[in-house]
Amino acid sequence: MAGHIQDRWYKTETDANGKAVRVKADRHGTGLRYRARYVSPDGTEKSKSFPDGQKRIAEKWLSQIEADMTRGQYIDPRASRTTFQQYAERWIAAQTTDVATRTTIGTRLRLHAFPHIGSRPLGSFHPEHIRVWSHTLESSRLATSYRRAIFGNVSSVFRAAVDDRLIARNPCRAGSVRAPKAAAGRVRPWSVDRVFAMRAALPERFRATVDVGGGCGLRQGEIFGLPVDEVDFLTGWLHVGYQVKPINKNLVFAPPKGGKVRDAPLPQEVSTALAAHIKRFPPVDVTLPWRTLDGPLVTKKLIFTNEDGSALHRNAFNLSVWKPALVAAGVIPKPERGKRAQASREDGMHALRHFYASVLLDAGESIKALSQYLGHSDPGFTLKVYTHLMPSSESRTRSAVDGMYEAAGKAHDGPETAQAA
Repeated sequence: MAGHIQDRWYKTETDANGKAVRVKADRHGTGLRYRARYVSPDGTEKSKSFPDGQKRIAEKWLSQIEADMTRGQYIDPRASRTTFQQYAERWIAAQTTDVATRTTIGTRLRLHAFPHIGSRPLGSFHPEHIRVWSHTLESSRLATSYRRAIFGNVSSVFRAAVDDRLIARNPCRAGSVRAPKAAAGRVRPWSVDRVFAMRAALPERFRATVDVGGGCGLRQGEIFGLPVDEVDFLTGWLHVGYQVKPINKNLVFAPPKGGKVRDAPLPQEVSTALAAHIKRFPPVDVTLPWRTLDGPLVTKKLIFTNEDGSALHRNAFNLSVWKPALVAAGVIPKPERGKRAQASREDGMHALRHFYASVLLDAGESIKALSQYLGHSDPGFTLKVYTHLMPSSESRTRSAVDGMYEAAGKAHDGPETAQAA
């Protein structure tokens, strides 16, 4: 057995005959009687106390410690006393992802995890605690996709704690715990009428953002970060190499999502719309840090800016520009006096990318080309998202076979066919 059991109610003394005898200690009858002591793998002594009558339990506990150390599964009891919030904050700070991603994760945990499970020690978590928290999260009426992201972040913290030998298992992975279900349904692209209704509802200064999003497939941050010198009106190409990215209330220039710098075809109608916009609202030099708040300063002559010439922040734009346009275009109902407009994540600016994809697929463009224009790292992802928008394979099959009959002069277009129909 690893270590030993100390009986703190008795001590060993030598009597007058030189014989060792057990006598009552000064603390006899008070406090916890047995102390199980052992040396951990890091060389430090650990212990746990047990009350009178639980010596066998103490011995069983020590045996389990020995077994865990033999299997390489030992967990330091003191380390597991670290609270979820203490460990999560250290975990976030040690991430190597970009600052914006760390900030986003930190915000999710601070708002939706720490108030409920942040003060609980890591070693005390059971699946029940996660089930209760998950139910609370579901009752918050947050979007399903957002709840899934929060749950995923919490599970990642626990997974790291397992790797760091602070806990034995991830309570989020227990069989009785269910992550929020993925949102049902497929991407439903906007209609042409809705796209142009939104364009008309936006202030004139921002109407061409619809042309760039719906006609070139750029993301919102890429539209806001589009410099005029990246638009080649002569060759009909648009280079996507930058985005304006928020880090809390601040903004930085950054590469497109996933670092996927790309070129997208510039349709003539979009080119005309951009040229008219530039003439009405000349591009403005905007200086922002590159990638991080303390990064080197970069200056770009942006096509879309605020009236004061500053870069657009997606949160402010969505709240004060895009959401009112959704109401004006009839996409969402007008809110009651003193209340916010209803949430409608599927009708954000990203809907323009879905519209762009639907237009290209309907015209017969390949998934590979669409994936490249959208800046996806894997055409398989593009196929998974948009496969239901591709032209029906059955109709192509029917047309091919019917064409074969017609070419062979065997088309069934006589009276017999009419009678059978």
